[in-house]
Amino acid sequence: MPLINHTVLQTLQTLQTLQTRPMLAELQHITKYYEQTGSTIRNQVLDDISLQINDNECIAIVGPSGSGKSTLLNILGTLDKPASGNVFLDGSSLQQMHENRLAEIRNTFIGFVFQMHHLLPQLTLLENVLLPLLPKKDKSLVKAANERALHLIHRVGLSGHLHQYPSQLSIGECQRTAVVRALINQPRLLLADEPTGSLDADNAGQLAQLLIELNKEQHIALVIVTHSMELAGKMDKIYQLREGKLMLNDKQ
Repeated sequence: MPLINHTVLQTLQTLQTLQTRPMLAELQHITKYYEQTGSTIRNQVLDDISLQINDNECIAIVGPSGSGKSTLLNILGTLDKPASGNVFLDGSSLQQMHENRLAEIRNTFIGFVFQMHHLLPQLTLLENVLLPLLPKKDKSLVKAANERALHLIHRVGLSGHLHQYPSQLSIGECQRTAVVRALINQPRLLLADEPTGSLDADNAGQLAQLLIELNKEQHIALVIVTHSMELAGKMDKIYQLREGKLMLNDKQ
């Protein structure tokens, strides 16, 4: 009986691993509403939304202002909780998870980039990048992260600004710094909320290209909320959020 070719066997094992590996992130039947103060009226923002995100996937979520895009991203990033439904990260349900564990997930599994860079003005570029490392006690991990910080800072073209403060940087440079800070703990999922919204056309284009390149280089899934159809068009998938419903757009 002929032996199975070693390469074929490796391929079969790889396929089996991929089939059994849990989804990187998943939203199941998420609803969210807000109640007006002193009233029983509910404003429903998200209505029975489900979404699956694979490893290394690039996804854009577009929609009009006030449609709930940022709310959806905050629920995915554990910054907010749904009224009903469930969020899974790497196969684990977040529904009953303690806040301390959620904070740990936010600091390791997820990276965040917002429209405004939110750099601390009293810290240098390098200190801002290293800020997520404060909870870490293992000196060897901190040393490795310092090396990673210098590598990423060089990668985004900011090596000459290590010891400058945010007030000494351009808006584009501050936003690139925020991207590096989001990646410092090697997250598997990067969430970006209007990351180019405060930038001019040139800087917006450069940052968009940088995010796409880092998605491939860092093997990280990317979910972007944006008004920019130019940026959204660079993603693998585009979802439209309108009247609480999430629909996949046909990019063809």
